[in-house]
Amino acid sequence: MKKNPVETILGFFVLIFAGVFLFTAASRIDTKKIDGNIISANFLKVGGLEAGSDVRISGIKVGTVLETRLNKEDYTAEVLLNIDSSINLPIDTVAAIADVGIMGDKYVRLEPGKSQAILKNGDKLQQTRNYKSLEDNVSEFIFLSMK
Repeated sequence: MKKNPVETILGFFVLIFAGVFLFTAASRIDTKKIDGNIISANFLKVGGLEAGSDVRISGIKVGTVLETRLNKEDYTAEVLLNIDSSINLPIDTVAAIADVGIMGDKYVRLEPGKSQAILKNGDKLQQTRNYKSLEDNVSEFIFLSMK
């Protein structure tokens, strides 16, 4: 079998390109563990929010979703959030579940309140906004336009 030098050079460039791609992908993944306060929040619907999803304030990541589970007392979705300990959230902070895009991942958006009292490790957010899917928004729009 005769080796063509063009194929050898092309194979070499493919390997280099694959290496650069893997390096870029590995450097873009945010794998650092946020050391912080555990805060919980209850929602009626979480819309596919998963452990490992971001927690953001003004679009900046300040924490991670640790766990989503069913609260067996009132059958709501309980979400555990790990918030960076350098972030002091007021007790009247509102948590909402939002989309990154139309078909994107979900994240928890925090809207800090104005209270002087601060949430501590183990506290629970009292104000939440449930996830509204695209279907919910369309059906609400149709219902309002029919009136």
